[in-house]
Amino acid sequence: MEKFPAVFIDRDGTMNIEAGYIDHPDNFNLYPFVPHAVRLLNTHGFIVVVLTNQAGVGRGYFGEDNVELLHSKMRSELSKGGAKLDAVYYCPHHTSSKDPKYAIDCDCRKPRTGMADRALSELPIDTDRMFIIGDKMSDIKLGKKLGCRTYLVKTGYGLREAEKNPESADIITDSLLTAVLDILQISRQAQPDQTPA
Repeated sequence: MEKFPAVFIDRDGTMNIEAGYIDHPDNFNLYPFVPHAVRLLNTHGFIVVVLTNQAGVGRGYFGEDNVELLHSKMRSELSKGGAKLDAVYYCPHHTSSKDPKYAIDCDCRKPRTGMADRALSELPIDTDRMFIIGDKMSDIKLGKKLGCRTYLVKTGYGLREAEKNPESADIITDSLLTAVLDILQISRQAQPDQTPA
């Protein structure tokens, strides 16, 4: 089976404007450059996967139905811009939860690898060509564990994280779009020469 390069993307602060625990679609707003960035990845044959911690579920701030509602809006907004996601995975757990269903020390909460492991088992991802983009150290630590090239963006909490951890990620960049442009440039450089001998 053919394998494809993949980009793992954080949600809050990377794709949408950071707004704390988002409990209503009206408060969920993609950055304007996001559909274009994702469309570029689609066009160049990348698998695009969102990995997001949603501890608000475990903490009782909102239910999983709310998370699904936000992800439906996210997919719809991307679709309007000609872009699509191959998969979205979220972790609803938090050890402080009063609900035993969510009060577990799970393997999926970033920087643990559970969500990414699921993506690797379900999608034809080339593990030699993986990238991760996020605004928190949990994203960067996850990427290091997976062997990804790591991008810390300055949106969301990223600027603060970059100041505290200036050498943490492979690349610190302005936004999802600038990260994607760098990924595409690297991928072009890595392509074998197709010129006939």
